Amino acid sequence: MDIESKVWEVLCSEEEIKDRISELAEEISKAYEGKNLLVVSLLKGSFIFTADLVRKMSIPLKVAFMITSSYGHSETSSGSVSVSMDIQDNLEGVDVLVVDDITDSGITMKYVTEHIMKKSPASIKSCVLLDKPDRRQVDLEADYIGFSIEDKFVVGYGLNYGDYYRNIPYVFAVTNEDR
Repeated sequence: MDIESKVWEVLCSEEEIKDRISELAEEISKAYEGKNLLVVSLLKGSFIFTADLVRKMSIPLKVAFMITSSYGHSETSSGSVSVSMDIQDNLEGVDVLVVDDITDSGITMKYVTEHIMKKSPASIKSCVLLDKPDRRQVDLEADYIGFSIEDKFVVGYGLNYGDYYRNIPYVFAVTNEDR
């Protein structure tokens, strides 16, 4: 698919994203006040969302990163998850918040939370910018959700197409219409 030649349908504007992140940051800050919070950003897709989210949070926290893959350069999940960079921090007794750009099948988030649970954290919750409940293949719902969206192929604000377009400041769906 050549997305440059297709019409882009804006699903979440830059302003809507900023407003929702402020709301999430306030909610999460209240929930974790007085706790030992480690925010785990799933790279590469969530790095922009995570950066904006933690900058709006009002509590002390640490940030760590994991690299997982279930898409490759495809538009759909392969169904199997691999971890190419794991968390190096000791998670025993730590409250962990896993942040990802999108949950559709739920396979990646389920795998990551089960993987982290083996490291004995005090708690583990998840936060996603986008949730596609119609695509769910496992029993999983994120604890904090930015936007619930329809089953469309989305790009921008960290989400990529062929490792490009992550820098677009809004989320758009690629339509079948030519420009």
